[in-house]
Amino acid sequence: MYVVRPAAAAAAAFLGFTLTVLGGTSSTAASPSLPSRPAAPRAAADVFATPVVYAHRGASAYAPENTLDAVDLAMHLGFDWVENDVQRTGDGELVVIHDDTLARTTDVEEVFPDRRPWRVRDFTAAEISRLDAGSWFGDEFAGARVPTLRQYLDRVQRNQQRLLLEIKKPELYPGIEADTLKVLGAAGWLDEGHVSQRLVVQSFSADSVRMVHELRPDLVTAFLGTPSVTDLPLYAKFTDRINPWHTTISADWVAAVHGLLGAHGRTMEVDTWIVDDAATARKVRDMGVDGIITNAPDVVQDAVDLF
Repeated sequence: MYVVRPAAAAAAAFLGFTLTVLGGTSSTAASPSLPSRPAAPRAAADVFATPVVYAHRGASAYAPENTLDAVDLAMHLGFDWVENDVQRTGDGELVVIHDDTLARTTDVEEVFPDRRPWRVRDFTAAEISRLDAGSWFGDEFAGARVPTLRQYLDRVQRNQQRLLLEIKKPELYPGIEADTLKVLGAAGWLDEGHVSQRLVVQSFSADSVRMVHELRPDLVTAFLGTPSVTDLPLYAKFTDRINPWHTTISADWVAAVHGLLGAHGRTMEVDTWIVDDAATARKVRDMGVDGIITNAPDVVQDAVDLF
């Protein structure tokens, strides 16, 4: 779900202005226009306020999802936590993209017209690096690229942000859990500071989450889904959070999750998705969720702020 284009255009214009000032990269024209939320970062003391707001695929209501532009815009809107999706190319490179095909968010059909169905795993990293991953969202983002996971991590690190990393469709990529941990380690993201405060790894696959936990027991992990209350203790053995679709939960279900200790002996948490409107944000806040994953983090933050 995306907000209307005028808001996206305003955010894009602001991104171009701020990155030009900071010496960053963006194809956006310079302009001081702002989306609805001020661009001042929140104080460190507010990072773990309840509920935490996660910028889904970056600030993806306003910039092309899973691109460095979306990460940077989330930062300039004041959001520490960004979420992304990780898949693997045919030559073993991890890239940040949601779909297992390239067609929806790049110009792959024009660049490689004979490579249908344009699956990520059928292309090399070099081939994917040629694709335009921004024009589909707006002309102002023309030339944005599908980042590698390492490029993405380096940008999040530069921005002093935190990462909710989703291993996408691990059944398509055997061994992607170990590959992901290898890249995280090489980028400096598996030290105590990152692991304790700045990184969560999640997946819709319980087996994948369990594998990450077994390979790196110190990592915070999350399962994407809504297990029954009776099954929750099984998940608590290998994960710390249950992250459900907002339409599938109730206050009683959230309380049941909170009634368990997760894999690290702490109260289990609930981060719900995808919430993009104020009314739903307040509804899930009142259910007691710990976090809200959203394409429009400014809208959600304004809705759940109590002061």
